[in-house]
Amino acid sequence: MCLMCLLGDVSESSRRRTTTIRNPIKCCLLNYSSRRRKQQHIRCFLHHHSPHQVSFKSITMFSSSFLRLVLLLCLVSSSFSTASPSNSTAADQTLRPQEELQKLKLIRQELQKINKPAVKTIQAISIFSKFVNMINAFRKISLLTLFSSSDGDTIDCVLSHQQPAFDHPLLQGQRPMDPPELPKGYVKDEDSYEDSQLWSLSGEFCPEGTIPVRRTTEQDMLRASSVRRFGRKIRRVRRDSSSNGHEHAVGYVSGRQYYGAKASINVWSPRVASQHEFSLSQIWVIAGSFTHDLNTIEAGWQISPELYGDTYPRFFTYWTSDAYRSTGCYNLLCSGFVQTNRRIAIGAAISPRSSYRGGQFDISLLIWKDPKHGHWWLQFGSGTLVGYWPAFLFTHLKQHGSMVQFGGEIVNTRPGGSHTSTQMGSGHFAGEGFGKASYFRNLQVVDWDNTLLPASNLKILADHPNCYDIRGGTNRVWGNYFYYGGPGKNPRCP
Repeated sequence: MCLMCLLGDVSESSRRRTTTIRNPIKCCLLNYSSRRRKQQHIRCFLHHHSPHQVSFKSITMFSSSFLRLVLLLCLVSSSFSTASPSNSTAADQTLRPQEELQKLKLIRQELQKINKPAVKTIQAISIFSKFVNMINAFRKISLLTLFSSSDGDTIDCVLSHQQPAFDHPLLQGQRPMDPPELPKGYVKDEDSYEDSQLWSLSGEFCPEGTIPVRRTTEQDMLRASSVRRFGRKIRRVRRDSSSNGHEHAVGYVSGRQYYGAKASINVWSPRVASQHEFSLSQIWVIAGSFTHDLNTIEAGWQISPELYGDTYPRFFTYWTSDAYRSTGCYNLLCSGFVQTNRRIAIGAAISPRSSYRGGQFDISLLIWKDPKHGHWWLQFGSGTLVGYWPAFLFTHLKQHGSMVQFGGEIVNTRPGGSHTSTQMGSGHFAGEGFGKASYFRNLQVVDWDNTLLPASNLKILADHPNCYDIRGGTNRVWGNYFYYGGPGKNPRCP
């Protein structure tokens, strides 16, 4: 949920653990078949290199029918557990094969809605094979490069007019809009990394007339707490943001009419300590009240093990027009956001990432309202248009926003009764500064005249400053900026 309940849950919590292996790199090719059915990714660490995390889909995947058979056998076995017939609680908790089959049937129905026919498919295994072949042929590519080249995703190239957005009744039969006029005062950010997604490192892209869509799998949906609400946020919006485990370190502006926002966001891989927690950094454009009619447009990077099945920072979008009740979703998981770009996959992992006392990398995001048609457009990197949220999706945001917020958020489930050690940003406090703490820089808003202006009168606030804090400033190079984040649990944050 955003600060003072400005936003609701920013990410689905994790329901899945990944396997961490600290053995030589050959572990990526061995023993993957002996893991539990939910552990389809293997992560390896190279002791003599910097700790880049990588994950791969099983190099040989069983057919979905075989997986369902194994699952059914497990369920049948569990039905013959030691639970006594007189123990109604234990009996209620026993999974019934018929119920599980119904769940799998519902999952297949949902997958048919989400996954559209592909003109071309780009798979992580093909990227892996290319690098293996190149190593065998030339022996000149570092193994670190090999293992940072794949995020385990399958990318489907879908015809633009067949993407999920055009399932919406008001979009059926239409095609994506032409690009709008950029806001006045826009300056291209040459330091941002728009082509920074792992799936694209193979050099393969989707052909003209298509868009890249991250394929959703049965495993993705099985991790979700609710199949019917897969890809949606929890329906819970409160004014007290600290009362439901959501903690923030944010900068925000309010009191005017806002037609967009822009910022460059430092990208890290913060540690998420629990399967029920997440960490993210994003921009919110907000309108409406914080009860039933909250409108939000959101974009940034997030680590959400439940949604994606790993701990990579991933580029994401979200929207809602009724306080997360029944409208809106992440990325392209429902009809809403219209993608127009064939090189950016929403939901794909971002690379490179920043390192402590090492290289610093950020992504530039611009959200603004097209003055001509009223749609809200999204730009990623130094001039790459991703797509737009149609104006008809919203009530209040059909006109303008009433608040813009920048910053980080985590979920604290208080494991063992103490504060979580899930990190925000870089995992270090704002006072450590550049190269150590995460930052937002060049904070701007779009006014009624479609002009980018500095985000003046920026207020900063941290829910729990002993756990995660924030410090703002202004200079000629970074304009309005702030450092933010923290480690979570520490002696001052027990």
